[in-house]
Amino acid sequence: MQAVFTDEIKAVRQRIAEKIGNSQYQVWFKGATRLTMNEDHFEVVAANPFISNWIEGHYRPAITESVNEVFGQSRELRFQIDSSLVKPASKAPAAPQNTQRALNSLRRTPSKPKQGLGQPLKLTLDTFVVGSKNQLAYNAAQSVISQPQSPFNPLFIHGGYGVGKTHLQQGICNAMQTHQPGCRWTYLSAEDFANQYVVALKTRKLEAFRNRFRNMDLLVIDDIHFLANKKAMQEEFLHTFNSIDLAGKQVVLASDAHPKEIAQLCEKLVNRFVSGMVVRMDAPDFEMRTRICARRAESMKLNLTQEVIEYVAGSISANVRELEGALVKLAAFASLAGSDVTLAVAQQVLAEHIARTDPVVHSSDITSSAATFFGVSVTDIHSAKKDRTISLARSFAMYLTRRFTKMSYPEIGKSMGGKNHATVILACRKIEDALAANKEMKWRTPDGWRIAPAKDILDTLIEKIS
Repeated sequence: MQAVFTDEIKAVRQRIAEKIGNSQYQVWFKGATRLTMNEDHFEVVAANPFISNWIEGHYRPAITESVNEVFGQSRELRFQIDSSLVKPASKAPAAPQNTQRALNSLRRTPSKPKQGLGQPLKLTLDTFVVGSKNQLAYNAAQSVISQPQSPFNPLFIHGGYGVGKTHLQQGICNAMQTHQPGCRWTYLSAEDFANQYVVALKTRKLEAFRNRFRNMDLLVIDDIHFLANKKAMQEEFLHTFNSIDLAGKQVVLASDAHPKEIAQLCEKLVNRFVSGMVVRMDAPDFEMRTRICARRAESMKLNLTQEVIEYVAGSISANVRELEGALVKLAAFASLAGSDVTLAVAQQVLAEHIARTDPVVHSSDITSSAATFFGVSVTDIHSAKKDRTISLARSFAMYLTRRFTKMSYPEIGKSMGGKNHATVILACRKIEDALAANKEMKWRTPDGWRIAPAKDILDTLIEKIS
């Protein structure tokens, strides 16, 4: 059911424009999108798949933060397509006529559903670039596909944002459909699993819900860390997993963190997860990024020299999605200008993109450095423990993540074991106050209590992460 929040939606639009810049807002949002707040999610409706994919890939954090600020609570973001939003170029004040032509020339066919029962998914293993950072995960995926019964269950893939976890999961589903016709499989996020569970409870259709998931030959769930802090849903998923496992069928899971680092995940689930194959995927190295850029450019029919490809690959090291975003921007420019993309052009077009998307350090580096300095584990920082030393390490990690990355408060909370944004805000204010007064901080070490000024601690941590 859709609620009407006219003033609030205007406020969200204003916040988005402030965060991404008015010129970017005019091109990608003004006249090309419709924003609505529903009871259980916030919806971004775009005029075509190209605009939708661009907004989701580049402005999702800004939209999430704006919605949180205006409504005071987080909401799931959903992206939809409505071709009726497309306006003739001459009547579209939000985007110049040549920009609209560029968007139209780059328009993609509507993407297939990202989840469903037996329906082909968007991403395949044919387009998955394999390298040293994901070889083990890829080999494990091939084992799941090729063998009648996988030697490990579940296959648990973990790694940072944009390293290819979702790509590999969807590739497994599509390949399974080809190699094992008639295979019953489903792919969905843990949030969708939780939402369907709640609906089943409310409508008294829990038995149908259980039959649907527990009779799968292959169950693939993304972002499984979403179940942290949700005891009833963890219990339901545990029974679902056990049913599939006992039937000799396969479960494939993906998460931002190792099972043991997901805070408030019940011990039974952690034990089941680590009993299978737990494999990490890391951000691609330069050689991998170069091959990814070359393959993506070819699929987009974007003619780039090796010099330009190596410049893009060498300048953006955060994740694959940022690489793809850079290529889309170059494709848009090439379409507008009607000329080839030279190295000088690429440097000019991508200057802002590189500055905004490739942080000097990453949240995982910061958390690891804080854990080492205070003598605790990363798992402790992600946990709900409130020990003085762990709380201090967690607060410094949150403060430094906010300072050195583009992550919003909700995103930082999520990366720190599912904390809410209010916890992150309080932690940052605590450290800011301590730094302003250069307060002496006290924490326990194996050798006893240690005391040090807040600024000295900060300087040491900055030196470690830089």
